[in-house]
Amino acid sequence: MDPTASIALAAGAAWASGLNVYAVILLLGVLGNTGYMTLPTDLEIVMSPVVMIAAGFMYCVEFFADKTPGIDTGWDAIHTFIRVPAGAMLAVGAMGEMQPAMQMGAFLIGGGLAATSHTTKAATRVMLNTSPEPFTNWTASLTEDIAVVGAMWAALNHPVIFLVVLAVVVLVMIWVIPKLWRGVKHVYRMVKRFFGGDSIETPETNPEAAEQILAPSLDGVNPKALGNRKPRQ
Repeated sequence: MDPTASIALAAGAAWASGLNVYAVILLLGVLGNTGYMTLPTDLEIVMSPVVMIAAGFMYCVEFFADKTPGIDTGWDAIHTFIRVPAGAMLAVGAMGEMQPAMQMGAFLIGGGLAATSHTTKAATRVMLNTSPEPFTNWTASLTEDIAVVGAMWAALNHPVIFLVVLAVVVLVMIWVIPKLWRGVKHVYRMVKRFFGGDSIETPETNPEAAEQILAPSLDGVNPKALGNRKPRQ
């Protein structure tokens, strides 16, 4: 595999892992076992029947969890600790035998690509879950599955074009992520208010608030007059 193809495979596997790491591993295992492609030595482990069965089982679980509103957000939160390191490891394996410095670079870049796609996916799902109907979640999940297959196909068949498109996609994601997470924080504030209620300040909990409440009613009143006022008989 020439260097450009190796870089495209590493970048594609890492980026796609942020969306669905089990689909990536299963797809690479199938391609390697069917002879469609020759995997680098460090990636041949995905051709193991044990790895493929495990990846296939977890893909089936994710297929349904990823399409259930609410559950998909929890699933994404857990998989922050799975997709990102797995994407980094797949990037290193796809590059083949390299110098330690190159391996570290592939690990960091692969992890960054996986983190970018995973963060975009997780934030988008939180926003979609504000809608009561499940169709948007189904559509988003199916679109992500298609994107994984499409990215891997493009990386293997048109590596140069894929790398250019991926660079544009990553830049768009970097631009979008801050906007998505502002929306995510707003959603969590709404949920917190819904379940916890707004806190009510009392004179005991906040004396300054009590003074602010009483100040308007005492405006224009002579303090001496208040002090000399006699109680009613």
